[in-house]
Amino acid sequence: MLLGPDDPAPYRLLRADGASPFLLTADHAGRAIPSALGDLGVSATERARHIGWDIGIADVTERLSALLDASALLQTYSRLVIDCNRRPELPNAFPEVSEATPIPGNFGLTGVDKEARCKAVFAPYHAAIAAAIAARRGRSQPTLYVAMHSFTPVYHGVARPMHVAVLYHRRPRLAQALAARLRAEAGLVVAENEPYHVSDETDYGVPVHAEAGALDYVEIEIRQDLIDAVDGQAAWAARLAHLLPLAAADIAEAGA
Repeated sequence: MLLGPDDPAPYRLLRADGASPFLLTADHAGRAIPSALGDLGVSATERARHIGWDIGIADVTERLSALLDASALLQTYSRLVIDCNRRPELPNAFPEVSEATPIPGNFGLTGVDKEARCKAVFAPYHAAIAAAIAARRGRSQPTLYVAMHSFTPVYHGVARPMHVAVLYHRRPRLAQALAARLRAEAGLVVAENEPYHVSDETDYGVPVHAEAGALDYVEIEIRQDLIDAVDGQAAWAARLAHLLPLAAADIAEAGA
């Protein structure tokens, strides 16, 4: 077993019986590393950067869950251990370099090493999401899947001017409705499918849990310098708590 008795559980579940139709997930909410893996050869300063987790998104998700009375699942471990938004059979699920930072603890991993991380971290988290969706179906509770993420303002020296982005692939209507609502907010630069996009090769949660289950969804990316402190986290949670129900109403009015 990779996780020892003093290691945290692989995910946190908030408001399992929340009444909201929104189900929130945060694949990169945490930055813990199993004690058996040490520090992966990466300094504390580097692990605290965006390469280790989605800065600010755990706090935004927790606040949004409370404001909406929405169930939320937040992943505990660093994306450097295993990226829970990647298919585990892909090499970038266990990055050897993240941006320009080498991750020595990921050099030369064997299939057994990868499987241990998958069983300890990835599998329980995604099983919990699947179970939450199934439970909601069992009680005839609608599910609108909201994947919460954040992005660094500068990547490989290139500045990113957008404040927020919505990502989507096969089922875009909720994301596009939210984008329209966000653009009506004063002063926001809103992107669609930038700086990332959703695909079967680059994502796991949306294709597997939302698209395969015919759920409407949106993947939200908020720029990290806007949510790295309490005021910004509260402001963005309040904004999304206001706009997400409006976007859901927009697609309901438009019809299936």
